Amino acid sequence: MIANSTPEGSAPRRRSARGEAARERILHAAVEAFAQDGYQGCSLARIASEVGLSQAGLLHHFPTKEDLLAAVLDERDRLDTRRFLADGAEGIDVLAALEKLVEYNTYLTGMVQSFTVLAGESTADLHPARDWFQNRYDNVREMIAAELRTGVERGEIRADTDCEGIAAELVATIDGLQLQWLLAPKKIDMPALFRQYTSRLRNAIST
Repeated sequence: MIANSTPEGSAPRRRSARGEAARERILHAAVEAFAQDGYQGCSLARIASEVGLSQAGLLHHFPTKEDLLAAVLDERDRLDTRRFLADGAEGIDVLAALEKLVEYNTYLTGMVQSFTVLAGESTADLHPARDWFQNRYDNVREMIAAELRTGVERGEIRADTDCEGIAAELVATIDGLQLQWLLAPKKIDMPALFRQYTSRLRNAIST
């Protein structure tokens, strides 16, 4: 215990803090690089240069390009999940939670852009992110469908509602609006358009 109070004992913590700061800088640069050039088009050397590191220095934090890709995707998923679960929305309230998520994403242009680019690339059979995106879409659809089924059980949502189908429709609407917003941010009011859609959906499925 006493040793931890000495300069030698505290040094690892300082190095860890520096390492975390470097990792965050690398992730931020990777988000921008993947957004601009995609996974295939960008290089680790370019990302390292952006944050003032050698390529060897970057590889100390992310041993492979695939490791860096996974970290970028996990960060996007962490942000979305934190926002989605923040209000503990259940039943029909899942629509309000998704509305907040869509609005929140307007402040994460770089992350949304990189996600959209990588999602498109991942449709290629051998893309390293293909399994990640497949699993993510499966999980997101099931998460939304489960809340809609809760709404059915509570009597908030019509018993004949296709919860799985609507979950897929909601995800498709969000992704489609994101793409249009990225291409024409001044023309596409993504949160407003999504709220219009969910308003119509509420009227259609509410009891």
